[in-house]
Amino acid sequence: MKISILNGRILIPCERSAPKDDQHGSKADLYIADGRVIAIGGLSSSPSGVLPDGWVPDRVIDARGMLVAPGLVDLAARLREPGFEYRATLESEMQAALVGGVTALVCPPDTDPPLDEPGLVEMLKYRARGLAGAHLYPLGALTVALQGAVITEMAELAEAGCVGFSQANVAMADSQVLLRALQYAKTFGFQVWLQPQDPCLSRGGIVHAGPLASRMGLPGIPVIAETVALLTMLELVRVTQARVHFCRLSSAAGVALIRAAKLEGLPVTCDVSVHHLHVIDQDIGWFDANHRVDPPFRSQRDRDAIRAGLEDGTVDAICSDHTPVDDDAKALPYGEAEPGTTGLELLLPLVLKWATETRTPLARAISTITTGPAAIVGVDQMAGTGAGTLAVGAVADLMIFDPDALWTVDRNSLVSQGRHTPFLGYELAGRVMTTLVAGQPIFERV
Repeated sequence: MKISILNGRILIPCERSAPKDDQHGSKADLYIADGRVIAIGGLSSSPSGVLPDGWVPDRVIDARGMLVAPGLVDLAARLREPGFEYRATLESEMQAALVGGVTALVCPPDTDPPLDEPGLVEMLKYRARGLAGAHLYPLGALTVALQGAVITEMAELAEAGCVGFSQANVAMADSQVLLRALQYAKTFGFQVWLQPQDPCLSRGGIVHAGPLASRMGLPGIPVIAETVALLTMLELVRVTQARVHFCRLSSAAGVALIRAAKLEGLPVTCDVSVHHLHVIDQDIGWFDANHRVDPPFRSQRDRDAIRAGLEDGTVDAICSDHTPVDDDAKALPYGEAEPGTTGLELLLPLVLKWATETRTPLARAISTITTGPAAIVGVDQMAGTGAGTLAVGAVADLMIFDPDALWTVDRNSLVSQGRHTPFLGYELAGRVMTTLVAGQPIFERV
């Protein structure tokens, strides 16, 4: 299909050097053919530098007043299949991804059964291809059944399509098993994804350990549950030199440790949940289970340190940490409610909210959910797709969005089956109007 996207502003993600006034992109037209971007503003991959002679598009999209940007790359989206279809289905969450402008997503291995066998991974990818939605990149289980005892056959899982290996949010209690896993991963060049949380220090905890937890009578999870685990993992990285991505940091101390590790030259990256850019423990209010997440929302100091980590490049990416939870699991006392919140449809507007509050250039903010995560997964170079980028020759995974469109977050406005979020009732700016995957308009808002 040949498509012309006219009258829009092209937003190219860039790093921290983006000028403060670069908030609206450059006005230019964009042209797509055979699933790839062939020209932007009249520049093309042909030697003549113009569109092919006799260019007649099959479709013209008027993007007047909107921004054209790369599709989002989400590093943490639980799709709940297989095993938890009563909470969400692959169909519903893939559709939620497209509504949110997400064209590529990584799913953790904590399904039922966990993704510890090649057949399960192949089945999941086959199902996703049949839906013709966002690109799906599964993480394989680091240990059999995520029990932390026996390392999986990573090479076989990688051949089946896994882009990395993880324990999801199941803490690894045995450091020797983790050492062996990192040695294995280093040998084959695999990346390991770890969420730092000490299982003993966090055992029984529900909220951030602080004054609020004491007043509410809730057991807390101290910051050292994150830092003790992180120190151990960093020491193992130092010994093995394995590539490790740290998932969903939540504390100022954790960000400081990653900053020091990067200065040392260790092969590490990290991400944070988009919700942790905004919500703190004080926002829990009167035991609102929509605020029950893992890791817990921490203090304002921690939130500010996460924002500072994004500003100086310590934090590489922002993810949705999309975890659909059914109503029955949330309609319980706070301490018994299941942690989790929806995020696929809120990723873009919450990043825009953070950018506005911190005066972060829009091109830089968008890079934390496009080029940044794409580089971590490796899909920026995989098969020459150029995922997370917007350039001539790259696969046309794009979104067209109105950064000023206001909408209210409520249960009826969310496509995901998981309709629990701390932002219910909030009015947010930023609405995706069209999502294209491989040059095909898969979602269009009417």
